[in-house]
Amino acid sequence: MDVAEAYQACEEITWSQARNFAYGIRLLPAGKRQSLAALYAFARRIDDIGDGEMAAPDKLVALERARSEVLSLADPDAPAPSADDPVLVALADTSRRFPVPLAAFGELIDGCVADTKGATYTSFDDLRYYCRCVAGSVGRLSLGVFGSDDLQAAVPLADSLGVALQLTNILRDIREDYQNGRVYLPAEDLDRFGVTLKPSGEPDLTAEPAPDAVAEDRFVTLIEFEAARARDWYATGLQLLPMLDARSAACTGAMAGIYRKLLDRIIAEPAAVLHGRLSLSPREKAMVAVRSLARPLLPGKKRP
Repeated sequence: MDVAEAYQACEEITWSQARNFAYGIRLLPAGKRQSLAALYAFARRIDDIGDGEMAAPDKLVALERARSEVLSLADPDAPAPSADDPVLVALADTSRRFPVPLAAFGELIDGCVADTKGATYTSFDDLRYYCRCVAGSVGRLSLGVFGSDDLQAAVPLADSLGVALQLTNILRDIREDYQNGRVYLPAEDLDRFGVTLKPSGEPDLTAEPAPDAVAEDRFVTLIEFEAARARDWYATGLQLLPMLDARSAACTGAMAGIYRKLLDRIIAEPAAVLHGRLSLSPREKAMVAVRSLARPLLPGKKRP
């Protein structure tokens, strides 16, 4: 398999599995689009291990194998990746073309390890660290492809945007995560709003996070609080856009815009996440992407 075929395989993974990110990635010029698809494909591999059906000990072994694979790409003395693995072939080429911080994949793996071990979060600072691992890391990896004239300022903003996106994910998936035995909301916030939510560590598709009207009312107040917190993180993270070239800003704006619109829907219907999973239609996502491209951000210029 040559490099062109490897990138094509990564793009096929991205178009078929990146239900939200693909809308933004398609807005990039070919070289950056291919490399961002390679980053997504490997991140997806890590996520699939963490969310898969393997026993926990096997997941941990597979995650450490993925860590070794990606870190070896930064080692000039390591053998080239197998031609049978198009994702690693494309990722190796991307790391040669762009200053991508491959070590950030290790943080994504750390987050999946925490999931596998059933980690819970006492404070928002604890949760923020997890968000930084699983989403901020992807922002920093993407920034390596996008480039910026002020990386020192751009990196923490990419992290902040990742926190905003992950908080939106957590709110959207409250019911699904709870039925899979996971609770991400900080214990201090649950206590503050009188919400009882204990992780079981085991799937239970009959479990309901708010089994009665009183519990639901308390939960709605908690969701409104967390959604306001996420909105603040978007306000910080979106300051990244003026630091990017026009197409990279459009890509980032589309991806963040889809999640921010989803957050707006959660804010409008906070109780809905307790009974199902809110989502945007493909048409709504496409409209967000079109608006991002129709208002390109020129280098060094701020969006009005």
